[in-house]
Amino acid sequence: MKISFHGAARCVTGSKHLLTLSSGKKILLDCGMFQGMGKETDSLNRHWGFEPREVDCLVLSHAHIDHSGLIPKLVSDGFQGKIYCTPATRDLTAVLLEDSAGIQEDDIKYANKKRLAAHQVPLKPLYTTDEAHKAMEQFKVVQYGNWIRIDEDVELMYTDAGHIIGSAAVHLKITENGKSQRLSFSGDVGRYRDAILKSPEEFSQADIIILESTYGNSLHDLHQATPDQLLEWIEKTCLKKKGKLIIPAFSVGRTQELLYALNQLELERRLPALDYFVDSPLSIHATEIVKKYPQDFNSRIQKILEQDEDPFRFAGLEYIKTVDESKLLNFRNEPCVIISASGMADAGRVKHHISNNIENSRNSILMTGYCEPHSLGARLQSGRKEVNIYGVAHEVHAEIGSIRSMSAHGDYEDLSQFLACQDPKAVKKLFLVHGEYEVQIDFRERLLRKGFTDVEIPELHQEAGLG
Repeated sequence: MKISFHGAARCVTGSKHLLTLSSGKKILLDCGMFQGMGKETDSLNRHWGFEPREVDCLVLSHAHIDHSGLIPKLVSDGFQGKIYCTPATRDLTAVLLEDSAGIQEDDIKYANKKRLAAHQVPLKPLYTTDEAHKAMEQFKVVQYGNWIRIDEDVELMYTDAGHIIGSAAVHLKITENGKSQRLSFSGDVGRYRDAILKSPEEFSQADIIILESTYGNSLHDLHQATPDQLLEWIEKTCLKKKGKLIIPAFSVGRTQELLYALNQLELERRLPALDYFVDSPLSIHATEIVKKYPQDFNSRIQKILEQDEDPFRFAGLEYIKTVDESKLLNFRNEPCVIISASGMADAGRVKHHISNNIENSRNSILMTGYCEPHSLGARLQSGRKEVNIYGVAHEVHAEIGSIRSMSAHGDYEDLSQFLACQDPKAVKKLFLVHGEYEVQIDFRERLLRKGFTDVEIPELHQEAGLG
């Protein structure tokens, strides 16, 4: 058996790890899209590093686009196998892939107008909306905690990873030549003090572990609660400066956590009487799906549900659906809060809101999660005085801030707790993926000190033998 790494290798997007058994069967773990990689992004997403039609099945950890976003392209390029995931992941992936296809189709139309004017060959999107819908026909739902046989030599079980609704760590029992090995892939590991979700579950001893490492050398800010931090920014921006507070937020996970925190402020009678907008049709769909799975919520929110039937709704909240409604927000002079996708501010409606408001010192832009170094969100956080948005230079006069406590990824203590159920000496090989290389080097040293003996940081397309 061997494994090759075709994404999220010394970077945080494009998760794709291909297991090849001694029989020749191939199992793909995740099929994510590269995002925010600058000019290389399109090329990385168009070249697999393996042959899709040779893959026998796909095991999906969760719905985020950097883990699921290339599934329609995989199918259109010849993959015919089953796609395994949890029920919530199936529901979320359906809306995320449809949204991704729509964005690509719109972006390609815009780009091709320029290319045709310059007598250049028109481009094609990575996949269309129809291809996204077709790919969903190959999904097969698996419940948490149940071993199922996906092949005569392979069994699969999911445990809750606590990252977003439906997120899972993947566990495989693989038998080759009469010898059995256990491989565990973390997907993305959530927080052990998440506001909404249950903590990541323990799992049985593994021989091989593939572990995400996004925050492998840092700790999240736990000294101040998220609602308190949000309130500070609302009071400073909307009440004192009479400006707009623009919050880039991922449609799945982060938006729901923001709504939950604002709802908490209302329950405590501390929420300022303002207009609060969620400007993302995808976020609206995702929030409705999250509400369908209250069994995945932690005990604290379960108790709140006994008194508040909708912990994601509060006074002043309005969902923006159409493009025209979104554009009208730019003409508002009254203070307000706008929550909009994407979380890295690199695409979607939030990019337009930033473009229209960044030069006004009354306004603030509040980042709430990880931003890939090339993304607009990261450039804003770096303190630049000028940024290009849609090819136009903008002076940065709006205040830029961040709330670190809101990350859905575990920090190094969470990652260490995730591994605490394992005997380090019994783990033959531990691969670090989904992290920046400098972070992974630091985390590798930490893991070696904890007793893990063979910790590797694979490069893109690197192949490794697994015995």
